[in-house]
Amino acid sequence: MDSSDHHHQQQQQQQGMVGLVTVAGQFHQISQQQHHQHQQQNMATSSTHSDRTGKAVDPKTTRRLAQNREAARKSRLRKKAYIQQLESGKLKLAQLEQDLQRARSQGLLVGGAPGGNSSPGAAMFDVEYNRWLDDDSRRMIELRGGLHAHLPDGDLRAIIDDTLTHYDELFRLKSAAARADVFHLITGMWATPAERCFLWMGGFRPSDLLKTLAPQLDPLTEQQMVGICSLEQSLQQAEEALTQGLEQLHQSLAITVAGSGSLSDDTNMGSFMGDMAVALGKLANLEGFVIQADNLRQQTLHQMHRILTVRQAARCFLAIGEYHNRLRALSSLWASRPREILMTDEGNCGELAY
Repeated sequence: MDSSDHHHQQQQQQQGMVGLVTVAGQFHQISQQQHHQHQQQNMATSSTHSDRTGKAVDPKTTRRLAQNREAARKSRLRKKAYIQQLESGKLKLAQLEQDLQRARSQGLLVGGAPGGNSSPGAAMFDVEYNRWLDDDSRRMIELRGGLHAHLPDGDLRAIIDDTLTHYDELFRLKSAAARADVFHLITGMWATPAERCFLWMGGFRPSDLLKTLAPQLDPLTEQQMVGICSLEQSLQQAEEALTQGLEQLHQSLAITVAGSGSLSDDTNMGSFMGDMAVALGKLANLEGFVIQADNLRQQTLHQMHRILTVRQAARCFLAIGEYHNRLRALSSLWASRPREILMTDEGNCGELAY
């Protein structure tokens, strides 16, 4: 190769190197421009977020956001629990409605007569009372078994205490029922016909209960006899005061109703409505009489529990349960008696020792 060709080849190589350097520089410049644009986009995004929040996110704001998220989470949990409670309440209400319908179909409500007009509060009490009777039957079986098995006093006392608590629950149910529909309680529509013969202000007369139980509790110590006699005297005084108060309410109510104007006379409408409002106010006092009478009954059971020994108390509660079971059985026999007997002595209630 001559010198001219060699020189020409060197020039071509130099031009190629210059081209490569130029391309590399252009590629580097493009890469720098893209990197710069990406940084600008990030800055714009950060600026937009900063504009949206008004300030940069600091630790305090982060904590507050975390607290808000936690509060929202708890709110969702509370809402979920509330919905579950509603569902549970709906299921319980449906169960009560089924129990009520079953009790009506079996003739357990309204004194053993199927159907009958009653308020929701009265119907609810009837269902709860029938459940209470079922539980009471189980407790009577436990008491009877404990006495026959001669359980130690400690074990027998536990059954007695549970039975007394069970009666406390009955008085709580009756108190709620008195506030819902006092007529349902005071007329004895929740009890069987035979039980109604001996009702006093929506339940048993406490002093009569003592007379009924006395033969079941022998032998009594002298101190026990003194305690029971003192209890009976105080009960009779309280019963007399309540009875007189109820009689006065009856008289006052009768006078108010009898003195009201005639509905046929438009001019007396204002007077009539005023008298009816007064009568309604007096009727509301019936609730207080029933609740006071139930308090007297409840105190009687607690006093007897304190006066008697463990085994005497067991016999006492067993006698109470068996007595009312016999009255309910008597009602069933009365309702199913032959037709020829039904035609005679209709409405004769008879005398029982209660």
